[in-house]
Amino acid sequence: MRLALAERHLGRVIRAYRCHPYHGRVALPQTVVAGWLGITQAQLSRVENGPPLVHLDRLSHWARLLRVPVESLWFRLPDAPRWTGASVANGDDQAAEQGVQAAVTVNVDRASSRGGDATDRRRFTVLAALAGLAAAGHPYLLAGQADEPGTIGMEQVRLASSLVGGLRQADAAVGAAQLCDVAIQVHTRLSTWAAKARYSREVGDALQGALADLGIQAAWLAIDAERRQEARPFPNEAITRARIADDPRVEVRALALLSLLLRDSQPGEALHCAEAAIRVSAGWATPRLTTLLHLRRAHAYAVLSDASGFSREMTKACRELERGPHEDDPGFVDFVNEQELNGIQGLSYLALGRPDRAAQSFRAITANPSPGHRRNQVLYTIDLAEATYQQGDASGAARIALDVMPAVTQMNSGRVSRHLAQVRSNLAAPRHASTTTRQFIDAYDRAVTA
Repeated sequence: MRLALAERHLGRVIRAYRCHPYHGRVALPQTVVAGWLGITQAQLSRVENGPPLVHLDRLSHWARLLRVPVESLWFRLPDAPRWTGASVANGDDQAAEQGVQAAVTVNVDRASSRGGDATDRRRFTVLAALAGLAAAGHPYLLAGQADEPGTIGMEQVRLASSLVGGLRQADAAVGAAQLCDVAIQVHTRLSTWAAKARYSREVGDALQGALADLGIQAAWLAIDAERRQEARPFPNEAITRARIADDPRVEVRALALLSLLLRDSQPGEALHCAEAAIRVSAGWATPRLTTLLHLRRAHAYAVLSDASGFSREMTKACRELERGPHEDDPGFVDFVNEQELNGIQGLSYLALGRPDRAAQSFRAITANPSPGHRRNQVLYTIDLAEATYQQGDASGAARIALDVMPAVTQMNSGRVSRHLAQVRSNLAAPRHASTTTRQFIDAYDRAVTA
């Protein structure tokens, strides 16, 4: 990998990544990685074995998609902030803070000159949030600082708790892809600080709960940014912290997220996590929380091809959802509504090989959108395109994907991008060639290289 980077050959970087021992004895197939990149296997082969790429748009897009560290690149990413991870890693607080402030200024100017378009507003929101940490007197949350406080009080605990809410709001505005590194960095700094600082028993219990909550939020952002491997440690750590703090509500949230994280790769473990959450929350769980946990189990059963288990859990979820919202609903279940129920039902039918039933569920979402949960709306619309494709209607799938593409380009969600890339990969087969499919593929390719 170092040699490939030194040779400034992105194709060889991709090949080094595919063949890395981390992936096991068998390298990642070219067809899989080509699907991520939105190209064919033959095209990837030429990229890996041909001359180095020189087109900056393609280099930048693939470098971002593969998350090559900025400091390892031999070119500058367009619109990249003026500070990099290197300044943070080296503990250069002043450089990092000044860079954030400069980037905020740049993006304020851009938003003004362009009439305040949505992309610049989202970028500004992220950078302003970063600058806000430094302005609040806590720059050590972004970079190392020798004189960080030796003791922790309730003020710092409240800061950790407020960061969770801030990250949730920023996630809704800008998407997880831009926030994931920030959340991980802040969680790491707070955890390191807490490990060596002094605090009272009361503060310690509250701190454990706050760090658990922050870790769960970092894990969610990593999942939505399609960086699941980085998300894996956080829920387990959060469960441990929640038990130390004797906070069952945080433990249930961590178990619910762990079930989501594992449902595709380890559906059996996902079932156990959701069942454990049901046990821990017995006696105090609200209907919407119980709905969420049954939906977690329903999808896991579907991935396991257990249609009866899926049907049983979906029935329970529907019954709980009908009981309506409750004043004690925890904040993290606000997305649990009829739209989410139909979405999980659709995904489960896809896993069970029933694209017809899946399409019915996804169409129910598009017919009755939930304005407050735009990202899920877009994601399930893309899944409708996938279900339509699996029913044999390639042109219909292309029309749906083409209609939703403008919304996708306004989001920074790895999950959403991956789902759309899969639709593009499916429709690229020569047998599906038509005016509509070509329009979608051309629009997709222009969007990802813009």
